Amino acid sequence: MTEFDLGTAYTWTGARGRGATRGQIAQDGVRVGRGVYLSAAVEPDLPARCRAWQLALPADAAFGLGTAAGLHGAPMATSSTVHVVIPSRRQLPRRAGLTVHERLLGAEDVVVLDGLRQTSGPQTFLDLAAGLPSAELVAVGDGLLRAGRLTAESLVRRLARADGVRGVVRARECAPLLTAAAASRPESLIRYWLVTSDLPDPQVQVPVHDRWGREVTHADLGYPQWKVAVEYEGQQHAEPDQFGRDIDRYSLMAADGWLVVRFAARHLGGPVVVVERTRGALVSRGWRP
Repeated sequence: MTEFDLGTAYTWTGARGRGATRGQIAQDGVRVGRGVYLSAAVEPDLPARCRAWQLALPADAAFGLGTAAGLHGAPMATSSTVHVVIPSRRQLPRRAGLTVHERLLGAEDVVVLDGLRQTSGPQTFLDLAAGLPSAELVAVGDGLLRAGRLTAESLVRRLARADGVRGVVRARECAPLLTAAAASRPESLIRYWLVTSDLPDPQVQVPVHDRWGREVTHADLGYPQWKVAVEYEGQQHAEPDQFGRDIDRYSLMAADGWLVVRFAARHLGGPVVVVERTRGALVSRGWRP
């Protein structure tokens, strides 16, 4: 802007009230929703879009569900829709790109992070339990734990006062399965499928040692009793440097007697391949049902 700076986020009404012309707004602004704009100089990531939306929302609104999970750093699919939680009232905000949910929230169910009101980690986990499959809910919960947005204790407290809330049964079933040690959504999904199968429960981030007993690497998941490791390999493993490190890693694991079962994105469509290939590896190492 040549005459004055509208800031990184603003509403049409606010900008016009400060003297901006329609042309100035059209030149500077990127429309996020009806009457809500971001400066074209700003990366329109989720926090930036939420800061813009916050200007048009009631003071007691909080970003929730998948939007809150994304703000907290948990793995959620990218969406152009922003989800907001608002206490019950006669008239709720209705705008394209904004989905409003009515909730009665306690003081500890809302947090303010980087200037954005959002549902707490435990509340976000509970809200998502009504719509996410259990495996995906565990992946989100692992992510919230990893990011320090919830603890086992805070989740127990929230679920203890959630009787009758939609999704609470699934939330209570999944809560004991969460771990901050899972490094990614795929690892969480694979672990959930193994834990809920008839196979033994795998350990997370299992250390691998050299012949002198020194820890030289680790497996994403593993069964130390049978020396079977389960690994997920994302696209980054195809990069030359990472590929070379992986060769060293798998060589070290083999030298320590580990059998490595590797999975990729093509195997994340369901549990059957993961469970059955892991079963075959365990049986080959002496495990019996």
